[in-house]
Amino acid sequence: MKIAGSTALVTGANRGLGRVFAEELLERGATKVYATARRPESVDMSGVEVLRLDITDPDSVAAAAAVAGDVDLLINNAGIATAQNVVTGDPDALRAEIDTHLFGTLSMVKAFAPALARNGGGAIVNLLSVVSWRAIAGNNAYHVAKAAEWALTNSIRLELAEQGTLVTGLHLGATDTDMMRGFGWDIPMNDPADVVSAALDGVEHDELEVLADDSSRQAKAALAEDPRSVYRELTGADPLDLVRPGEQVHQDGN
Repeated sequence: MKIAGSTALVTGANRGLGRVFAEELLERGATKVYATARRPESVDMSGVEVLRLDITDPDSVAAAAAVAGDVDLLINNAGIATAQNVVTGDPDALRAEIDTHLFGTLSMVKAFAPALARNGGGAIVNLLSVVSWRAIAGNNAYHVAKAAEWALTNSIRLELAEQGTLVTGLHLGATDTDMMRGFGWDIPMNDPADVVSAALDGVEHDELEVLADDSSRQAKAALAEDPRSVYRELTGADPLDLVRPGEQVHQDGN
């Protein structure tokens, strides 16, 4: 589909990749961009229509869908990262991750699928991760939730094909956003503008999957390899030796 002339809705648009998505959509000629956040007052960009939206609250999702019935491009960007493991970590953190990335994304898709159908099919972009395919000790709750969202993305792609809706999964590695900076990791990071540009190029070329960087391409290619060799190559240690419990909760899209 073409970005120019489209009507888009971006979840978690107050900062990070969500904000960059909203800005880039306007630059590419989108007719209207709904910039959503749990705290709408935190959206401080011009040229957008701001909506309050909490993707984990069914009433909030329904209210947004009632207002934004003209949407033909849905960007599911909002997410959290609790920096928790799944066995030794806080079980409520795992539930929050799954509630956000899996059930929150599904709630958005179910609420907006009828509008997309009415408006010609349109497209959905689900923000996934290299961590959809690779566990990271200390952040395994995020891995489990993103793996589930990847499976969800593959499922809804089949279910919405009949109505002509393109479903694109966006995978990326470490990217210079508020969420990633919150971890304090001193590692190379993608420029958010490059990631967003790759994603929107993918939509315009009807791509089902966008691998935004080398780390996501390598992780996808390694899915057929022996897990022990993959994790040893990444860390220099056996995966069973890796423990890095997390402490903080980080969120994109407030």
